[in-house]
Amino acid sequence: MVVETKNTHTETRPGNRALWYTGKARAELRPAHVPEPGPGEALVLTLWSGISRGTERLVYDGRVPLSEFERMKAPFQEGEFPYPVKYGYCAVGIVEQGPKDWLGVPVFALHPHQTRFVVPVDRLVALPDGLPLRRAALAANMETALNALWDSGAGPGDRIVIVGAGLIGLLVAFLAVRLPGADVVVVDVETARAPLVKALGAEFRTPGAVAGDADVVFHASAQEDGLVTALGAAGSEATIVELSWYGDKFVSVPLGGAFHSKRLKLISSQVGQVAPSRRPRWTYARRLRKALDLLLDDVIDRLITTEVTFDALPHALFDIFNPDAPALATVVRY
Repeated sequence: MVVETKNTHTETRPGNRALWYTGKARAELRPAHVPEPGPGEALVLTLWSGISRGTERLVYDGRVPLSEFERMKAPFQEGEFPYPVKYGYCAVGIVEQGPKDWLGVPVFALHPHQTRFVVPVDRLVALPDGLPLRRAALAANMETALNALWDSGAGPGDRIVIVGAGLIGLLVAFLAVRLPGADVVVVDVETARAPLVKALGAEFRTPGAVAGDADVVFHASAQEDGLVTALGAAGSEATIVELSWYGDKFVSVPLGGAFHSKRLKLISSQVGQVAPSRRPRWTYARRLRKALDLLLDDVIDRLITTEVTFDALPHALFDIFNPDAPALATVVRY
């Protein structure tokens, strides 16, 4: 990921704040340096941001491995892992100052949680007409789901199983059901997710009710048992796409049994690179614009289950990142 270069302008705007992770399970709001925008830059007033319950929780818990300190850097991050670090990548706001044709434009940016920020305009993506700003905070999550579908090679008519009815798993399901003739099943231990899965157009099943004949399987539960279920759901020579990132946690993978005789393929998918099948033609900006377009469906609002104010965010994170929390997507209101 690209890291922000330092701005050389010295004038600052007082009163702006940013969220910093300051220690294991600790966070606070700190004053933010917000310079006057220079040529080709824009000042953005943040209205919403999104919380990643996967990657961001690992930052909060201090579970980013030393080997990943550089690769895990977010755009415009400040500080260094493990702490203190200003981290996040789902900001939505309005351009307050900058080039004339950008003034008043609602935009998405890969930027940490901060009340106002200045970035080059080529790092902003204008929201498509009709997309609510609140929902646009899920753009980075939709990018992850889109990239995973590309990585999987799933196509029309496939039997597709998604293990884990969290935000990413449900966004993958949202996209997969749009493949003509695809049979899409979402697997989770939480039966309360069944109505939501149905609303997305997929079938819900519990782990014990999954057949082992899928063409493509996505694992997004971040649980070892979920990975076992994903491997068991795969048919002969099928692909299992691992979407969970475990940080510094070791997991056991059952590569005995039928793994070799069924010639299964276990691959990772990560949004930091465009999927190889699209990389020659798709830039990061093109992928992000498409992710925003894909959010235009109103059903996605049902995936936003928690909303907190920016002022309350440091204290709310303990509950947001609780592994047993029932919430799906959490958005921050500024």
